Amino acid sequence: MEAALQGSLFGAGEEPALGSLGGVRRTVLGHGAWVDVLPGWLTGADALFDRLVSDVPWHAERRRMYDRTVDVPRLLSFYDEQDALPDPVLARARAALSEHYRDELGEPFRTAGLCYYRDGDDSVAWHGDTVGRGSTEDTMVAILSVGAPRALLLRPREGGGGSVRHGLGHGDLIVMGGSCQRTWEHAVPKTTKPVGPRISIQFRPRGVR
Repeated sequence: MEAALQGSLFGAGEEPALGSLGGVRRTVLGHGAWVDVLPGWLTGADALFDRLVSDVPWHAERRRMYDRTVDVPRLLSFYDEQDALPDPVLARARAALSEHYRDELGEPFRTAGLCYYRDGDDSVAWHGDTVGRGSTEDTMVAILSVGAPRALLLRPREGGGGSVRHGLGHGDLIVMGGSCQRTWEHAVPKTTKPVGPRISIQFRPRGVR
């Protein structure tokens, strides 16, 4: 599988490596929800993007929507807690996140879901990760982005407020915590602007999807 990625000017040709999590910036969203953001946590992100495009067993899905079955507008792959992750740096990232958020989360991140957004037509609709424990419990979802930046939007589930926008790519990290999955929704919207491909890696605790 090939991807036309315009690489970052920073860290071109570098092997993937993780920086410190000490620089994360937290934004309190309200209703018990918050997000932490750390741009460029992973250096050498373009090299990791290339590896994941080649090595991950990507697949397409179809889902029932109302009265018809439609294509999911992105490629997917899921690694359960007993599965070896597709690159050693992702195992190190999961371990680092588990250690950094140990006191708040109270358990390690265990699974990794990968989404491959090939172009501006690929997207994910407004949703919260509420399959399983996320529907009733505070939890965390940590997303590491590689490839070209795409907008990730957040909005209150009950309405009554504007959306929050983060452009994520080239090794950026966002962590959604507290009640975020229950009280807020997030989306990666389609765009007609020329954008390159992006892969997101979502680390979650056991029983959260």
